[in-house]
Amino acid sequence: MPSGITLFGVGPVALVGTVVSVLMLLVQLALVVWTYTDAKNNTDQPAFLWAIVVFLAPLLGLVLYFLLGRE
Repeated sequence: MPSGITLFGVGPVALVGTVVSVLMLLVQLALVVWTYTDAKNNTDQPAFLWAIVVFLAPLLGLVLYFLLGRE
C-alpha cells in the first residue's frame, strides 16, 4: 500500500519537477518562435539559423542574437 500523497501514482516532488520541466520547455519554444519571427522581420540574416542557435543554446543564443543578429 503506497504511503503519502500521490497523484497519478507520482509523488509531489516528481510532479513539481515534471511541471517545472514542461514550463521551461514551453518558455524555450516560445523564445525560439519569437527569435525566428523577429529575425524574419528585422534582419537580412537567415531566421532559421538564429532559431536553431537559440534552441541549442537558449541563453547564449539569445544574447548573441541581440548583440549580432538584430539590425
